[in-house]
Parts: sequence; structure tokens; C-alpha cells
Amino acid sequence: MEPILILADKSIKPKEKTEILSTMLLDNSLTIDQLIEIAKKGKDPVKATCIEVMEYATQKRPEVASLKCIEFVSETLAEKAPRIKWESAKVIGNTCHLFPDHLEKALMNLLLNTEHSGTVVRWSAAYALGKILLIKHKNNPELAPTLESICQREEKNSIQKIYLAALKKVKK
Repeated sequence: MEPILILADKSIKPKEKTEILSTMLLDNSLTIDQLIEIAKKGKDPVKATCIEVMEYATQKRPEVASLKCIEFVSETLAEKAPRIKWESAKVIGNTCHLFPDHLEKALMNLLLNTEHSGTVVRWSAAYALGKILLIKHKNNPELAPTLESICQREEKNSIQKIYLAALKKVKK
């Protein structure tokens, strides 16, 4: 079945769509570039599902991501829809170690998302920023103190713990 038809099929539950499409991505019957093109043409719910598919697949096999994928999700971090923001951040967290020299836009948008009113958006930004900090990125000397400052003003303990865990690992 064509990916676009799967996404449009109302009889398939959203979680099932993600599982079907991520399996297709992992078994190479769907490429990351095809998924990006579908996402670019789709409305926010379709775009968010496509990015969730990327997240699900990159969690299992980060190397399914491409430079085009990182560039795409770095851009979508700035979208209005919270679900797009948080799924994009998780893709970056899963794959940043593969693209350490292509994270400037992602870093900029992730730092902006640390101020978002949505807890899940802030949590996923913390997840991605923590992963970037751990890969010994060239911006780490400035990133560590920035994350310490964000952590101090973050009101949610669950989000603070993500920053603290990453900062602790870097200081070892």
C-alpha cells in the first residue's frame, strides 16, 4: 500500500499508521526522502505523523536518517504545532551523533523551544539538547552553561533531570 494512502485511511488508527510506515522505512520499502516529501506537502497532522515515523525508525536504527532528514527536522522545530516540534526534537536526539557538523539550526530552534509553554515540547528539547551535549559538539563550551541556566529556571523536575543527567555525564 502506498504511504499516502495509509496516511489518508481513516480505518487505520494513528499509532498503527506510525508502526506500518516506520516498518516500511526500516525495511527500505519507503525512503526517508519520500517521507519528507509527503510531510512537506501535508497539513500539520500528516506532517507530525511523518516526523513521528522518522522518530520511531531512528530510535531503532538511527542510520535511516540522512542529512536531508536532519535539515528538515531542524526546520520543523520552528513550526507552530507542538506535536511537530516535539517529534522533530526526538529525531534530532536520536540522530545528532551522526551529523555533529550540521546541528547549528537545530541548536538554535531547540534553545527557542526550551521557552515553549508546552511541557512535552520543553521535555523533547531537553532530550535533544542533552544528546547534543553528550556528542562533544563544537558548541559544547557554550552549551553546557546555557543548559545549566535553562535547567535552573525550568519548573518541571522531569525536565530538570534530563539536563542534570547530561551535564553530569559531560563533567566526568
